[in-house]
Amino acid sequence: MGVYKSLDQIKNSRRGRNFSVFTNKGLLFWVFVLAVLCFISLAAFALGMHFHVKLEHGMLPWREMREDFIVHDVPERPTKKPRRQRFFPCDVVFRDAVDLHSEPKDFMNFTQFSLGYMETEKKASHTDAHDPRFGGHQTLEEREQSFSAVNQTIHCGFLRGAAGLPSTGFDLKEEDKRYMSACRVVVSSCIFGSSDFLRRPTSRLISEYSKKNVCFVMFVDEGTLSTLSKEGSAPDDGGFVGLWKLVVVKNLPYTDTRKTGKVPKFLTHRLFPSSRYSIWLDSKLRLSTDPMLIIDHFLWQTGSEYAISNHYTRHCVWEEVLQNKRLNKYNHTAIDEQFSLYQSDGLTKFDPLDPNPSLPSYVPEGSFIVRAHTPMSNLFSCLWFNEVDRFTSRDQLSFAFTFLKLKRMNPDKPFHLNMFKDCERRSLVKLFHHREPSAPPPPRIV
Repeated sequence: MGVYKSLDQIKNSRRGRNFSVFTNKGLLFWVFVLAVLCFISLAAFALGMHFHVKLEHGMLPWREMREDFIVHDVPERPTKKPRRQRFFPCDVVFRDAVDLHSEPKDFMNFTQFSLGYMETEKKASHTDAHDPRFGGHQTLEEREQSFSAVNQTIHCGFLRGAAGLPSTGFDLKEEDKRYMSACRVVVSSCIFGSSDFLRRPTSRLISEYSKKNVCFVMFVDEGTLSTLSKEGSAPDDGGFVGLWKLVVVKNLPYTDTRKTGKVPKFLTHRLFPSSRYSIWLDSKLRLSTDPMLIIDHFLWQTGSEYAISNHYTRHCVWEEVLQNKRLNKYNHTAIDEQFSLYQSDGLTKFDPLDPNPSLPSYVPEGSFIVRAHTPMSNLFSCLWFNEVDRFTSRDQLSFAFTFLKLKRMNPDKPFHLNMFKDCERRSLVKLFHHREPSAPPPPRIV
């Protein structure tokens, strides 16, 4: 038994020594691991400080370098243009038989007065004999008086200079004048400065009655005539291309072709002195409805002497002014001068909540106009043209002022204007974009 006890004591003592040795080795191992980790941390900190100093001297971190590489070395995907808002036509219910239509009895029983047009300047005190102008030199006093619907002679374009001075512009051939003087119903348009292609009316939708009784006249300048001829729209011996009778205008009255385009647009009653009705359409439109149906629907059935559609998005002149400036449609100072005068003369903002508005909209879509050539309609056309002649060619800026002032100054003499929806206009015509302006020639390399 003593032997066994001694052996057990020896074994226990060996186990204790082995455990102590193992414990000492583990402790040393963990101390070593901690030391290595401290060393790595210190090294990383030192490297970070060094890298930070480098960054302060202009180096970019990897993420920024990667982004910079992506931005500058890889082409960006082209951003999609915002989709334009689309507008659609709406139904217009016409009567059927065009050739059976006749002017209603007493239709022309509107406000009656005698309207004459000034041919030469009367007052030498405000006229520069060396500066004859197509629209004349109307004073503000004459402008104010011209809004009265009374027997009068007013400025309305086509003024001649004194004897021996050149024409003020819009010169036509005598044979074209004879043709135009016989027209009773007119569809007219113009292309100046080769700004558009020739859009022929859709012949199959025009009645034989209208083809025989309506004059379709397209005014062009000589450069446009040459361009159209090269494009396959050369007129025949009678000057016709399809239904259009091309009338060449020489000596354009304005350097701004847009302003020149306002002459046939507003002064149809002067170019066609015997006409009773006229339809104006911009050259970007193709007529796809019979003109007699249009006159019947927008004038005869509504008892109106002037018809024009409202604008498809804007209804207040304030909005139109901002849009013209935003798109740089005209000199901003000229727009401000015109608009300031209108405000001082009583023009206020359009009120969409007014239950009895003077107009459905203060901004028209002036590319399509239907007129009966009554005294009041002719007066309004002259007044509107005079505003364009005096100020800017942006006729949408002067429409509401001209109408409201005419109405205000003649409370007992109504002007029967039909301002219809733009979607109706779109049902009468096919709309195209204007011709893209030709690019300037590349610079010559010497």
